[in-house]
Parts: sequence; C-alpha cells; structure tokens
Amino acid sequence: MKWIAIVDDDMLNLNMAGQILTQNRMRVSAMKSGTSLLRFMQVNRPDLILLDIVMPGMDGFETLQQLRELEEARGLGKTPVIFLTADQDAATESRGFEMGVVDYIRKPFVPEILLKRIANAVEQQAQINKFETDATVDKLTGFLNKAASAEKIAVLCNEKRGALMMIDLDAFKLVNDLYGHEMGDRVLTAFAECIRAALPDGVYGRIGGDEFLVFAHGLTREDDAADFTAALNRSLLARAKALMGEEMEIPLGASVGIVMVPEQGTDYPELFKMADKALYHVKQNGKHGYAIYGSYDDVPEHAVGIASVSRLLEERHIPDCALMLDRESFMYVYRFVMRHLMRNRDTGCKVLFTVSAEGTQEAEIAEEFGIFLQHALRKSDLMMKAGKKQYFVLLPEVGQNGTAAAERVTEAWNGQHPGNPVTFESELLQFAEPKD
Repeated sequence: MKWIAIVDDDMLNLNMAGQILTQNRMRVSAMKSGTSLLRFMQVNRPDLILLDIVMPGMDGFETLQQLRELEEARGLGKTPVIFLTADQDAATESRGFEMGVVDYIRKPFVPEILLKRIANAVEQQAQINKFETDATVDKLTGFLNKAASAEKIAVLCNEKRGALMMIDLDAFKLVNDLYGHEMGDRVLTAFAECIRAALPDGVYGRIGGDEFLVFAHGLTREDDAADFTAALNRSLLARAKALMGEEMEIPLGASVGIVMVPEQGTDYPELFKMADKALYHVKQNGKHGYAIYGSYDDVPEHAVGIASVSRLLEERHIPDCALMLDRESFMYVYRFVMRHLMRNRDTGCKVLFTVSAEGTQEAEIAEEFGIFLQHALRKSDLMMKAGKKQYFVLLPEVGQNGTAAAERVTEAWNGQHPGNPVTFESELLQFAEPKD
C-alpha cells in the first residue's frame, strides 16, 4: 500500500485528494502547514509528499528546502515531492524543478491525472532506489559495499561518538576448502546476521571476502566491546554448527580491531589504519577476540609464564590433516625440518604431485586435488602449491618405504577421478648411518 502525505492549508483540497487516494487503496496522512510536515517527517517516511506551494507562514519552497536539510542531517534519502499549484507561471515551475520536485499537479484535481502522476512518481523513485541499492549494497550480506561503507562511515566518524570496528572471520578459508563455496556464502550470510544481532545499532559494511567494517553508535566502553565480541563468537559458532553439523571442527571465530571515536580521532583514513592495526594484533595473538587500538603492547613489558605463551601458540581444534603453507612460509619450515632430520639422523621423503587437467576446469580440478591431498596426509606432513597443477609435499619420519603414502594417495585419487589422473615423483631422505 502506497503511503501519501498531503500538505495543503485548504481543507477542501485535503478532503478531495484524501478521498480520491483512499478510494484507490492508498494510506493518507493530511497536514495543513509546512511546520506540521517537518514534525511529521522527524519520525515518518511516506512514499510521496503532495505539497502545496502557496501556504501562509511557510510556503512550499521553504518547506521543501527545510525538508531536504532534515533528510541530509539524518542521513536519509530524499522523499519524492510533487508540488500542488493553481499557478500557471513557468518561472514557478522552473524553480520547483531546480529544487528537485518530481512533478506538478494542477488544482482543482482531476482524479485520473492525480492518480497517474502519483503512480509515475512512486515508480520512478522505486527505480532510483533500486539503482542506488545495486550500486551501494553487497548482495550476499545486505551490508554496504566497500565504497559505500567508507563514504557513510567517514561522515559518522566526523559527527558521531562510537567505535569503528574492523571484523575478520577467522579460518573462513577452510569452509570453502572443505564444504565448498556455496556453504561459504551461507556462512558469510549467517555471520552478517550475527553481527546485526550482537550490535543492532550500527552501520555495517563488507569490505572484503570475509572482512567487515562496522560503526557502532554509542559503544564507548571496553566492557561493551568485550560483550559484543563474546556474543558474536558464541552466535557464530552456533550458526556454523547448525549449517555444517555438530561434528564441524573448523576453528571459526571473529577477530575485532577497534578504535574509539572521537577520542582517538575523527579522520576516517587514519581511524581505518588504527582499526586495521588493532585487528592485526588480535590475529597475531590468538584470534577470536578483540583489541582496542593503543591499549596493548606488541610485546608485554611484564613477565609472562610459560603457560600463557603456550596457550598463545597452541593449535585450536585444527582438523587432522597436513599443514598447507604458502611458498614463503613453507621455505622457512622446510629448512627447519630438514635440519631436524639431519641432526637426528632421521628419514623423510619429498614428493611432487602433478595433476592431469586441461581446459576450463583445470584450476578447479587442481584445487580439488589439493584439498584431497591435504586430508589424505598426516597432521605432521607439510605441503605447498608448487605450480599451476603441482603440489610439493615433505613427509618427515616415514621409514624406509617413503613412497607408500604417495602411492596410496595417487591410487585413491585416480580411482575416483580416472579422467584426471595424478602422477608423482619422489626422493627419499635418509640421514641415518647405514647398518653393516
């Protein structure tokens, strides 16, 4: 049902227009002055305003100007306005269009024309709203996209008190790897809903795949930040298990970097950097928590116990599978493990797997094999992507038959994917002294 606000100091016009509209199943709110309209618009959002130009005290032009100032101050979109007039003056019409009215309706009203022009104006506004939504809203989560959230939150940082929060979804990549991208989208949608539920009064943006930006109105205390983060992690875990099953072992959680506004500044680019640094601190110190910028030291000045350091470093419900590392990280771990094997005169095995895949599905098949390989190996094994269709694996402590694991993996994959077989080459690492 369309909601139309009518403003006219003539009761006859109000009654006539109101009767026409209500008979055509429209909701009508009638007012006799511009002042009344401005009070009404403080708390209401009709679909369209019919505004008389000639009124005592405040005419239609002044009312429209103050209405636009009110909407801008509150961060609202412009409500479409049609001027009502008995004037035939072209200069008056031109002035109205310059101020942004969508149309004119002559008095006395012709019902067919009144209804048609209202329908056209409402439809035109609906199209504008759709275009604006498509340009500013992330379709998956309903949050503002990166550009729109930066624009809106930058204004809030200059005008409001609260907290700018950067929120990252921990271990999200494992959802896509283990359950597929469709499940990944469902988890992101659920995570967005968890953010809204834990913080109803906020402005929300999605600035990356699993990274979000929130301006929290009125969040000024660390206790509030702690409560929000705890509630977000609880609800996320519950939703994730509802989606993927109670046996889900992915260490999903939320890390939150926070900067207080205006206490720590009002310049959005600087505040964004601060929130990003606070988020990085959380990610480097255990995840699933929060940090307020400037309230921590990267290295604590006070002494810590071995239990505290151990808790920081220990794995958190990591699935029983090989450790997949990027090339740079793998290089350092590889060198360390090789030194360990040599020093302890132990055995190991290097394996290079190559996937046979061509065409448009090449990358997808190679990625699928990587996930398969990771879960076919042990938690103590290391692997990295060595090429477009290749994975390099380091198997420590494999005994004399170092190729057995590679043969087992290859046989299992080829049995399931005969059209995209895998081959491997291996090198046994044997640092033990040979026996006589």
